[in-house]
Amino acid sequence: METKKFYITTTLPYVNSDPHIGFALELIQTDAIARFKRKQGFDVIFNTGTDEHGQKILESAKKQGKTPQEYVDEYSKKFEDLKDVLNISFDRFIRTTSKYHKKAAQKFWELSLKNDDIYKGTYPVKYCVGCELEKQDSELVDGKCPLHPNSEIQIIEEENYYFRFSRYQKPLLKMYNENPNFVVPAFRQNEIKQFVEKGLKDFSISRLKEKMPWGVQVPNDSKHVIYVWFDALINYISTLGWPDENSDFRDYWPGVQTAGKDNLRQQSAIWQAMLLSAGLPTSKQILVHGFITVDGQKMSKSIGNVVNPYEVVRKYGSESLRYFLLSVAPPFSEDIDYTDEKFANIINGDLANGIGNLVGRVTKLCELNGDRFIVDLEKVEDRNLKEQIAKLMKDYKLNEVCSLFSAEVSILDKDLQEKKPWENVSENKHYLEEVLNRILVLLDEFDFILPKTKIKVFDKIGIKEGKFLGKIKHVKDLFERI
Repeated sequence: METKKFYITTTLPYVNSDPHIGFALELIQTDAIARFKRKQGFDVIFNTGTDEHGQKILESAKKQGKTPQEYVDEYSKKFEDLKDVLNISFDRFIRTTSKYHKKAAQKFWELSLKNDDIYKGTYPVKYCVGCELEKQDSELVDGKCPLHPNSEIQIIEEENYYFRFSRYQKPLLKMYNENPNFVVPAFRQNEIKQFVEKGLKDFSISRLKEKMPWGVQVPNDSKHVIYVWFDALINYISTLGWPDENSDFRDYWPGVQTAGKDNLRQQSAIWQAMLLSAGLPTSKQILVHGFITVDGQKMSKSIGNVVNPYEVVRKYGSESLRYFLLSVAPPFSEDIDYTDEKFANIINGDLANGIGNLVGRVTKLCELNGDRFIVDLEKVEDRNLKEQIAKLMKDYKLNEVCSLFSAEVSILDKDLQEKKPWENVSENKHYLEEVLNRILVLLDEFDFILPKTKIKVFDKIGIKEGKFLGKIKHVKDLFERI
């Protein structure tokens, strides 16, 4: 029987600054989905990487006295290192400066050109350097980009290549109508539909090389480089080996994409139009998450409230940050607010006083009993956990999965309080064995939420392939109180 295929990818963060907690949220949510799909038996490819071309990179490199390549090499590594820092299970890490990606971007250009979707023109456009994106009047607030209000909108008038975005209004609206769950959540799909319904304007997809040399060269035109967004979006298929006919692209595309709400237009409209232009299948689904605010304010270097995931992990560990973000973020929905108090309350309540305390108490009682315990996860009473989790994950309700986990821990803890096995440890071996196995089943079923926690407990006890026969050692200090 052929293994089912599943492909999921984050957006590629732009490497002009250090990783922040907003991208950590996207990585962790995507990782949880990828791990869950593997549990279901899917053959998964999970992609991420870095977006490394464009004006901002060129300017940042100059300020630091580095070549653009030196600059992106340094910053790209900081994002690739998140695999170990956050315990992320990605399979591919693509960089848009790689030779293979550049070739794929040029091939894609040639297909769109052949379809008469690329042409030369000279038009004045309103351009936000912060977004590396042209802006329509309807997207501006008081003449400025709402995402970069401190940057002046530039008026650019020069000869560029343009993409016939206007040609794809009807095809995009048809796709949205035929796929009501194409963009999650539903209000984001309505948002992008409204944007497309207003009419689409062709947009520039090249820059003059003499002014902005840091990019992929336009095929057969040495005077132009490909515009950063047009180049970067192609990573979602170049990482699968496209356009090679015998590559993973054939089996894994189309895939699911995760993105922040500031990427809605690029991922769910521009990229889809590009795919249609090249004669390729559109994405399977776009999952859009909100921003993370801090104490109700947008994160900003000038305010000094940027939350660094490296720092949080150094203090509290990757599992704590992971659980916090998965539990508080309504998946692919509105913004969430981070405060130290919220973080401490959840980690102390659900982890330190929750699963950590439960594992510590039960394994200590088993150790005090001194007898040999049988661990066999297959013989634990079925409480329909798999079905409950699968139902929630069908709609990517990761926060509700965390709530289910916490509720199951509470049920076991309440039962323990009622039975009071510590009053006669020697005569409660059977009960302790039952509770221990139920705890281990919980850790196993929810390991896509807390992967390190399961490994730590199972390794400490010595469990292999869900089975163990021997004396139990006390597993302590899973999570420290904050």
